[in-house]
Parts: sequence; structure tokens; C-alpha cells
Amino acid sequence: MESLEMSFLLGLASLLYTAIEITGIFTALVAIRETRTPQGAVAWAISLVTFPIVTLPLYWIFGRSKFHGYVDAMRTGRKEFQRRIGDRHDVPPVTPLSERRLPHLPRTVFETLAESPFLGGNAMELLVNGTATFEAVFAAIEAAERYVLIQFYIVRDDSLGKELGELLVRKAREGVRVRFLYDELGSYTTPAAYWETLRAAGVEAHPFHTTRGPGNRFQLNFRNHRKIVVVDGHTAFVGGHNVGTEYLGGKDNGYGGWRDTHARISGPAVLPIQVCFGKDWYWATSEIPDLDLSMPARQGDAEVLALPTGPVDALENCSLMFIQAIASAKERFWIASPYFVPDTSVMKALQMAAMRGVDVRIMLPKKPDHLMVYLAGFACLKELGQPGIRVFRYVDGFLHQKVFLADNGLAGVGTANLDNRSFRLNFEITMLVEDPDFCKDVESMFLDDFNHCIETGPNEYDDKNILHQTIIRFARLLSPIL
Repeated sequence: MESLEMSFLLGLASLLYTAIEITGIFTALVAIRETRTPQGAVAWAISLVTFPIVTLPLYWIFGRSKFHGYVDAMRTGRKEFQRRIGDRHDVPPVTPLSERRLPHLPRTVFETLAESPFLGGNAMELLVNGTATFEAVFAAIEAAERYVLIQFYIVRDDSLGKELGELLVRKAREGVRVRFLYDELGSYTTPAAYWETLRAAGVEAHPFHTTRGPGNRFQLNFRNHRKIVVVDGHTAFVGGHNVGTEYLGGKDNGYGGWRDTHARISGPAVLPIQVCFGKDWYWATSEIPDLDLSMPARQGDAEVLALPTGPVDALENCSLMFIQAIASAKERFWIASPYFVPDTSVMKALQMAAMRGVDVRIMLPKKPDHLMVYLAGFACLKELGQPGIRVFRYVDGFLHQKVFLADNGLAGVGTANLDNRSFRLNFEITMLVEDPDFCKDVESMFLDDFNHCIETGPNEYDDKNILHQTIIRFARLLSPIL
């Protein structure tokens, strides 16, 4: 009898493994079709066929490169969006190449990626730290009369999170409509009671639902990394800050400080930011938000483009944005990013910029918050191999800002990092600003930050011991999912 039971169990195990192997083969075909890079497709295909028991769950959680359903949902809601926006108040169309007087300007590429043009008449304010950012955000929300839109990747139930929550509750009770969108993975430590308190007071708080839709059910790889606040349709805030006391930059936050940047936008460029939020809200709730999508009044002279990017893009828009910004630079390209794990095309763009005499400076943190990403960055600096590229390590706390400056005419402030996650997996937004005064402010900010840095170089990898170098190389292999 025991022999029969053992034979049955062995036969069952054999059938189960055969089913797993067949599933692995079919999944390998899916990976070949959908993985964006040839190297990644080959790696996944071989692993799925050879070690399906291990790699099948890993692929369905981390290996997917497409966020299914979002584009289809937008197509479904497009007519309703258009009805709400109205023909007279729609975001202006992008000028066709054949009608442009200067079609080779860098803005042509940016506008094509954004599917909307640079809009003039904006007032821009650079918010250099957490205190300045949240004071400005809270003051704007306090003055709201009709509605507030809020979108963050991380929302903590600490003193800053509670202060924001209390303000939103008060505004909701005053009759201001508050919509709050958060990423459930980024905010996974936030207790349910925090959101329940907001909802009980009339705040419409919803997770982004990255697992919504049959094609996304098992994945944990896609995140909505955008940080947006819009007040009454005329003022917006975009940048690197999340809602947490560490972003205020106190020396007791575990990092000895925090360095981040936000921007305040007033004027026509707020309209595309609202449309971006509206699309994300529609995905999360299946509801078209009732917003004032008329063109905001002019407030200044800055030309500004809101460039949302994400895993639903037909092209790798985030990576292309950085490549074009680097390629546009004639005298300098300065960039600050907490993570430096760029793809090959961005690496080559940086190398070529240095070769043509551009002052290329990369500012990175000295202290890590994600160790594996930090280690992978050493290998990427080694691969740069270009002596004309200067590397600075910020030492006064953790550097989290996502800012770049090309010459004196183009600045970028937003949520996108120089890594695979921002390039291909996260929903991001970057404000591209063509304005001499704003660029001057960004330059001054960079110069002050350089004073809080030590200059190193791409040779940091060579200074490590063999064990450290081996760990760095292993981390580099994992960079597509970090």
C-alpha cells in the first residue's frame, strides 16, 4: 500500500512539474514578446525554461515591463475627458514639424513626448528644502476655495502626515472638494486608520491600484511615483518631496539631514498637470473628476512643459527626455539624482557631452537609503569611463532631489531618477522650464549644493576591495528590478 501511495505522489509531482515547465515555456514566449531590452528577454527566457519553479513567480512579480489596461481605460474615458475640458479650453495641440519655423529645437522632442506644447505665461518658484515646500503647499491649500488635488508616492502617519491630514479634513468640512491619490506600495506602512479618518471627513482618498486589471494582478513592480498638489486649477506643486518628517531635513531623521527640491507653478502650465492627475484618478476610481480645466490666467513669463512619463508610454519617454536634455547642452549639463543606474543610451549621451567639451557634473548622495541601488551606481560610474565627467557626493544628509540644468536656458524639476525604475516602471512627472530667471535660481542652488559635496569621480569603483567590487557587480545585475 505504501508503495502505491509513493508511486501516486511521485506521479503527481511529475505532472505538477510538467505543468510548471510548460507554463515556464509559455511565459518565456511572453517575456520574449514583452521585455523591452534583448538582454532582458534572453535572460528571462533562459531562466524561465531552466528554473521555472524559482523564476515563474519572480517574473510575474518583477519581470513585466508593460502596465496593462491604463491606455485602454484612457481611450474609454477620452470622450468624457474631452466633454469636460471643452474644445475652447483644451490643452493646445503640438505644432506639426512641417509648420515649425525652427523644427530642430530641443523643445520639439519634449513636446512630442508630452503630446502637449510648452506654455508661456507662468510664474515659477524654486522651493529648495522641505520646510519651504510644505509651508508653501499648506498655505496654498489653506487658501483653496473650490478643490485640492493631492498625489504622493509616500504618505506617513507622522507629525507632518497628521498636519496635512488635519488641514485636509478642515478644508473638506468647509466645503472644499479634496481628492487624494496615493501609491499603496509606497505608502504600505501607513495605517488604514489614517485614510479612514480622511474619508470620514469627506476627503476622497484612493490608492492608485497598480494591481488593478487582470494583466496586473500579481505584479508589484509598477509604482505611481508622482508628487503633485493642485489648488483651484491655478497653482501646482511638483518635485521630489513625499509626506514624511524626514523630508523636512532635520538632523535627527536617521540620515543627518535631507536635501530635496520642489517647484511651485502658477499659470497655464497647471492645466496639463491637472489632466495628468485626472487620468490617474480615472484609472484608480473609474470616475472623471469634475475639475476646472479652462486655461489658467498668465502669471509670469516662464515657458513650461509638464512631461508625464510611465510604463504605458509607447516609447521610453523618460529615458528619451534625459537623452535629449543632455544632447541639447552646449556648455554645461548638471544633474542631481539620489540613484544613478542609467541605461546604456543615457550613459553614452553623458559620455558624448563630455567629449564635446560640455561641463558635465553628476551630484549623488554620499549616504544611501537603498543599499543595492547605491552599490549598483558604483558600477555605472565605472562604465562611464570618461575623465571629463565630474562626480560629486553630497555629504550633508541624504540627497533626494531630481533636478537638472542644461546651459542657462533649460531646467528640469520633477520626480524622475536616473535609474531603470524611473525610465521604465514608474509613473513620473517632470517640469521642463525655459526661463533665464528660474535657471539662474537652479544654478545658484547647484553651486550651494556643490559646497556641501566632496568631489570624487568615475574611478570610485577602482578604490574598492575585491569583495566590495564583486558585491557591486552583483548589484548591477539586479539593477533592472531595483
